[in-house]
Amino acid sequence: MSNEQRVRIPAKPAFPPSNAPARGAAQATARRLLGGGPDGAAPGGRDVGTVPARESTARSSASMAVGTLISRILGLVKGVVLGIAIAGTTVSQVFEGSNYLPNIIFLLVAGGVFNAVLIPQIAKASRQPDRGSEFISRLLTLCVTGLLVLTVAVTALVVPIMGASTSFSGGQLKLAITFGLFLLPQIFFYGLYSLLGQILNAHNAFKVYAWAPVANNVVAIAGLLMFIVVAGSSRTHQHTVDNWTTTETLLLAGTATLGIVVQSAVLVIPVKRLGLRLRPKFGLRGTGLGVTARIAGWTMGTMVIGQLSYLVVLRVATISSGSKPDGAGDSGSAIPGIYEFNRATELYIMPHSIIALSIATVMFTAMARAAAAQDFTGLRSSLSAALRTTGVATVFASIALIVLSGPLGMLFGGNREFSGRQIAIALAILAIGAPFFSVYFILNRVLYALEDARTPFIIQCIVVVTSVAMVLGAAALPPRLIIYGLAVSYTLNNFIGPFLSHHYLKRRLGNYGGGLILRAYMRFLAAALVAGVAGELALRAFGSSSPSGFMWTSISASLMTLAVVGPAMAVVYFLMLKALRVRELDDVVGPLLSRVRARIPSQR
Repeated sequence: MSNEQRVRIPAKPAFPPSNAPARGAAQATARRLLGGGPDGAAPGGRDVGTVPARESTARSSASMAVGTLISRILGLVKGVVLGIAIAGTTVSQVFEGSNYLPNIIFLLVAGGVFNAVLIPQIAKASRQPDRGSEFISRLLTLCVTGLLVLTVAVTALVVPIMGASTSFSGGQLKLAITFGLFLLPQIFFYGLYSLLGQILNAHNAFKVYAWAPVANNVVAIAGLLMFIVVAGSSRTHQHTVDNWTTTETLLLAGTATLGIVVQSAVLVIPVKRLGLRLRPKFGLRGTGLGVTARIAGWTMGTMVIGQLSYLVVLRVATISSGSKPDGAGDSGSAIPGIYEFNRATELYIMPHSIIALSIATVMFTAMARAAAAQDFTGLRSSLSAALRTTGVATVFASIALIVLSGPLGMLFGGNREFSGRQIAIALAILAIGAPFFSVYFILNRVLYALEDARTPFIIQCIVVVTSVAMVLGAAALPPRLIIYGLAVSYTLNNFIGPFLSHHYLKRRLGNYGGGLILRAYMRFLAAALVAGVAGELALRAFGSSSPSGFMWTSISASLMTLAVVGPAMAVVYFLMLKALRVRELDDVVGPLLSRVRARIPSQR
């Protein structure tokens, strides 16, 4: 689940994030505390910083973008290697459920505080004469102590927590508890990584924070490769709950946590180099933290509500694992579980995280500026442009994910055709709602630009209630259909959120060009469908229609298929957009080309 200014946990398989709007609110709160405008400008419209500072920021942004891209690529590689190691086994389901739990607990207990309260305070303190040394020392002392107490308590209660949050039983539950002992300490290092990273960001040291997840993925991939060398792949060895060993736990769960440890540890030296003279110091009286907490209360509530719903999802997603025998590698393999669901979720959220999120973040500046000036005409225009520009990418991505779900599923299926197909089916269902997920994100960004955190909280509550109802409905399905039922619930929920946000914004802003947006999306869809038909025909040449076809034989075959069919679909889509005279294409491609041209001379 998919990464703006929030506590970033990039190395975990996760359900789609419900708390993305919280990060925008944290930014807005920080701007209010610092006295700046919505776009980061100083009061009165003056730009903060000199031209060299802006050039340095541009270089840092480029480095962060490269670091993020490499991290995502390595994350995909890690997913492929994980599939080779344990895909198609009951162990994969137990590990996925156990490995996701630290993520939920951290965001549930501490994530809201970190996002909505601490980040703005660190930014504010960094403007003080001591560069925030006094406040940050107190903050680090309190947070590190709190994180340590939380992690120790959760780890000590691993038995009841794992039993309550998952549907594992018997040997599967025992193995989940063992995994939990190795994985739950990640909670502490998630928090430490976030704290240190925000200290660096507040002092304009962005690069290491963006590149730290690369180190995490490298460690995790190395650990998985060691696992395959020592214990064998899932295709060559029967990894079962009954024959699982302590060495295998160390290599799988131990190195997963080691990656998170390294991710936070690499930030220690850069923070030390800031020269803040940080030291243990207790007490936060007079720091204004309580005032900020009250301002950000709605944002924190939005995040907590979302994470509570994912605890329900986690328990339901692990029900199907109980239908798989502990001592058989392939028995029950026709029943998909949380492993397949997580891989499909990661793939479906990727277009939003890489494409839509980048476009929306850039265009948010114009929306925030218009909202601050009470220029609702400009805000409506910016919102319409953001939705249409984002749609150019997300509508095609949705069709592409559906058409290419087979080879994409095989990438993470560990060279096991049945696992690849299960991921493909879940991905195809999820991909239907992908464009609406991005629409929901953009609409909520407008609400936060209007400094309205209450409405997103109310909308989130409605979305969560409907989501939980549909998830519980999926739990009543036969085990082999539960994961697909969860995918359907996610897709349906992706329609509900945008509908509610649109209804409120239309009352608040008036008509922001709904007809124009709808006509644009219809053109995008027409072009994408033509590209989809072309892609489907091309897939036939790679044996997509035959259970023993070429693309179903191995990871390398699926990669070859993707390398040919994916670009071919993109070319057809581009040509169709040109034929339909879709001007939004120029809005996406134009700025990218101009930036490239502008930077070429500076590199000489």
